[in-house]
Amino acid sequence: MAVQNVLGGSVAWHVENDANASKILARHWPDVPNLGDLTAAAFALVEPVDIATAGFPCQDVSEAGLGAGLAAGTRSGLWLHVARAICALRPSLVVIENVRGLLSAEAHSHVEPCPWCVGDRSGKPAVRALGAVLADLARLGFDAEWCCVRASEIGAPHRRERVFVIAWPAAQNPDVEPGVERGLAAPGQAARGWSWADARRRGRAPAADSLGVRPRRREGPGSVAGAARADAREAPQRDRGAAPAAAGGDAALDWGVYRGAVERWEQLTRPAPRAVDDRGRLDPPFVEWMHGLDEGHVTGVPGLGRNAQLRALGNGVVVRQADAALRLLLDRAGLLLAA
Repeated sequence: MAVQNVLGGSVAWHVENDANASKILARHWPDVPNLGDLTAAAFALVEPVDIATAGFPCQDVSEAGLGAGLAAGTRSGLWLHVARAICALRPSLVVIENVRGLLSAEAHSHVEPCPWCVGDRSGKPAVRALGAVLADLARLGFDAEWCCVRASEIGAPHRRERVFVIAWPAAQNPDVEPGVERGLAAPGQAARGWSWADARRRGRAPAADSLGVRPRRREGPGSVAGAARADAREAPQRDRGAAPAAAGGDAALDWGVYRGAVERWEQLTRPAPRAVDDRGRLDPPFVEWMHGLDEGHVTGVPGLGRNAQLRALGNGVVVRQADAALRLLLDRAGLLLAA
């Protein structure tokens, strides 16, 4: 959805194996095929795309996880299949999201045969998860930029720190020429896109928007865990010092010390629903609001119980946060946004 907000495009396909997440995709993109199991997808046979997006599982790199790291056989190790997809598709742009733990979690790598061979102390990981991701991208012939953005930096009332990575074919790739502009206009939209600045960034201009709070713009459905073509996941939590609390029932909401943060997000999104249900449990519509999603985007999907809704939302991305990160990274990389 953030990619479409910034660059336009339409969704070509999804790759989602979870039954409940697939229901959400089918509700919002009923005509878009779902390739199912990432490990079995034959990417050489699917429709080519200009942009590939990926949010591979975070459990093994998250601070809340068991620390298995980025390795074959772990859930976060599904990154290896994302890399396989990038290798087969050769997109013009890759957009990746994961938790902050990507910066510190261990990764298994062939960078060196032992963790102390280049002077590291014994027992320390030879490379961290983000390093392994960047190394794989480089091996595939892609340059990359990355950043860590908090949801609170774009006005949300919670921290939710996330790592974002963009990658594009390196300049020496014969399929990419500096200065080439690629339009990504959806039907009925004005043409927009990005162009490559030269290696010395001559003539570089800032991206359309920098990281910051902007008034809300009504948005239609966009791309989630899929890819875009040119015709056009951490559990829910109350971050310390950020997540609001409220009384249940029909009583007026009392946000206490969180009132300012809640009202700021309300100005950017919509009125906040109550935080807990009649049984005192975290209410999924509240988490949906925390993400800045339209009412019912997840909670209105038929066949999803409370736990399934919370899991899907917990694995989701705050669209405005991803939007800001993408603009920041495109500007930093010199992939200029074209008006």
